[in-house]
Parts: sequence; structure tokens; C-alpha cells
Amino acid sequence: MQTHFNEQDLQKPHIREADRVLRTCVHCGFCNATCPTYLLLGDERDGPRGRIYLMKQLLEKPDDKEIGEETRLHLDRCLTCRNCETTCPSGVEYHKLLDIGRAEIERRAPRSLKERGLRLGLRMTMVEPARFKALLALGQTFRPMVPVTLKDKIPAQPTPAGVRPDGKKHSRQMLILEGCVQPALSPNTNAATARVLDQLGIGLAPAPEAGCCGAIDFHLNAQDAGRERARRNIDAWLPLLEQGCEAIVQTASGCGAFVKEYADILADDPDYAAKARRVSAAAKDLVEILDSSNLDDLAISADKRLAFHCPCTLQHAQKLGGAVEGVLQRLGFELTPVQDAHLCCGSAGTYSITQPHLSRQLRDNKMAMLEAGHPEVIATANIGCQTHLASADRTPVRHWIEIVDEALGSAQQT
Repeated sequence: MQTHFNEQDLQKPHIREADRVLRTCVHCGFCNATCPTYLLLGDERDGPRGRIYLMKQLLEKPDDKEIGEETRLHLDRCLTCRNCETTCPSGVEYHKLLDIGRAEIERRAPRSLKERGLRLGLRMTMVEPARFKALLALGQTFRPMVPVTLKDKIPAQPTPAGVRPDGKKHSRQMLILEGCVQPALSPNTNAATARVLDQLGIGLAPAPEAGCCGAIDFHLNAQDAGRERARRNIDAWLPLLEQGCEAIVQTASGCGAFVKEYADILADDPDYAAKARRVSAAAKDLVEILDSSNLDDLAISADKRLAFHCPCTLQHAQKLGGAVEGVLQRLGFELTPVQDAHLCCGSAGTYSITQPHLSRQLRDNKMAMLEAGHPEVIATANIGCQTHLASADRTPVRHWIEIVDEALGSAQQT
């Protein structure tokens, strides 16, 4: 794709990066065939190729020129699922261009006070675990009075967290990102992780100074706040990595995808670029740990028929599609086939709140595909997908490690 930035523009790092990404696009349109919003709406501007054109026009337009609201509309509708990147034969790094385009439109055409308030509210609510837990409990108490757009986001009481083993007894130590909303929405996920890893001879060391990964801020266009959270986590994790912790385990693939991108988002920070590369290299999705382990050490009783929903952040961002399915099959679980497994479920971070109509359509389409094989349980690897799919109130939806942990417990009792 030809671009028309002048030399002065190209002195700006974000324009230079946008120019690089734009020039890799060859207009082929293969991306539209796997774009969830294009498949729903059939509008070129709601597919990656159309959005790329919109961002090109936006970035090439002088600052004193008016920005049309339609550009914001179509960029907002993007799920950032990165399915297009998996499909693209030219290797276009669409998500990097999207981050630049969204930041630019926020700078040049600020949102209405109402929209800014919604996004600030989401950021303030979701990034602090204690605050989110308190608000969730309040929402569960007064659920009948909650607005319709939020009501189905308030789940029933989750499975309580079981006992975590003392990981200090193991010579192999890893860190774990506890998460922001997961401790309240699915408190047993990280506890189950600790129990399964304990059986594999791995202990989980605490990193109390680590907090939100920064993805929520970053993808709600508060990118500087997201970078600052990344820096704080790097400061919390790096000393522990240097003391011998092998990896930073992520049980939510959305968090894992973002931590693995710390190296990119802090590449221009002279104080943190090298540190960020070290932390990104140490970030591992939970499935990477199990996939490289001797699973014979887990004598489990795998008696459930599962459908696995592979989150976009796992298959398209982290390129780990098929990894969880492989581990589950090695452990003896029966997996049902899932048609169009590459398509997004519509959760996409806060998308299910900011774009509820599209999100619900995508959820219902995904549930139909997952339920086609009549599974007993739907398993997934990201708390956002888990909560969103469960809001349909149909087949139970759980994190896959909880199912493995239950099977491990059943085997030990026999």
C-alpha cells in the first residue's frame, strides 16, 4: 500500500511505525473472510482492509482537518481479535496499526463526556481486584435493578477457591499473575493451577507488588496508563526472575498476550526496553508449562466430554492454537469438534459492554458451534471468554485447568 507521509511526519515514531505496517498491506482482502464483524455486517469498513484505509486517511490528514465520527465507529467495532493477522499472507501487524489509529483519533477528536465517563468507569472498576470484588457482590445482591446491558455480566456465585499447596517445597519456582477480575469471577482457577503444578513439581511464588497487566487501560485508549502498569509489574517481577523463578505463568490468555507484548509497547523507553524484553520472554501461558511437562505424572480420571473454545488471545495473539486441545487429549479427555473455531466469541475485553449488540450476536453464534457436539462442559482459557459465554446460561463454561484439577482429585480419591 502506498503512503503519503512527508519527511516531517516520518520523524514521529508512531507515524513511522504506521507507515511500515501500512506498506506491508497488499489489498488482497483475505482478512475480511475471517473477520467476525465483517461476516456479521458485510460492510467493508467493518473489515480489516476497510479499517486500514480509514486509518491511513486519518493519519495522512493534517491536524486541522475534521475527523469524521464514522472512523471512530468502525474502529470501535473492531474486536482486536487478530484473526486477520493469522489469515494475512503478507504478515500485516494490524493490531499495532489499530493501537496507533485509535490513539490518534482520541487525540484529535475527544469522545463525548458520556463515553469518556463509561471508559473511565470500566478502567477504575476492573483493574483493582478488591474494588471489583466488592462491586460484583453488590451487583449480585441487587441484580434485578442492574441495567440490562450489565445484568448478564453478573454471574452466579463461582466455584470457591480450594486450598493452595505450599509451593516453597519445590526447587522449581514460577510466578503467577493473579489477575484483576478473575479472583472474583473464578477464584478457583489460580488455586487449581497451583494444585496441578504442585503435582508436576512446580511451586508458585507470590509477587504481591504486581497488579493489573495494563491491557484494560491500553485497549480503552489510555495507553500511557497501560504502559505505566507494565513498568510497575516489571519492577515487581524482574528481581524474582533474577533470583531463579523460571517463568511468569498466565492463566488468562488475554493477560498473557499483553505481557508478552511489553517488549513492543516499551521498545522506545530507554529505562525499560531491555527489562521489558526479559519479562516478555519469561511470560508463559499455562498451557506452555503443561505441554512441555511429563503428563504421565498426572494420573487423572478424565471422564468428561468437552468442547474447547480457544480464545483469540491464545490462538491469534500468542499463536498457541491447538495447544490446550493437545494437552487435554493427552490427558484422556474426549473433545467434540467445533466448527469455525477461529472466530471470536465477542467478549474481547470490555467489548461486550461497549458493543453489547454485536457482542451478543457473536456469543450466540459461538455457543451454537460449541454445543453442536453435545459436550457436558465448555472449557476455555480466558476469564473474559468464560464469563461472556457463561452469560448465555446454557452449557456450563469453565477454565480448562479446573477440569483437569477435578479429574486429578477424582483419581487420587480412587
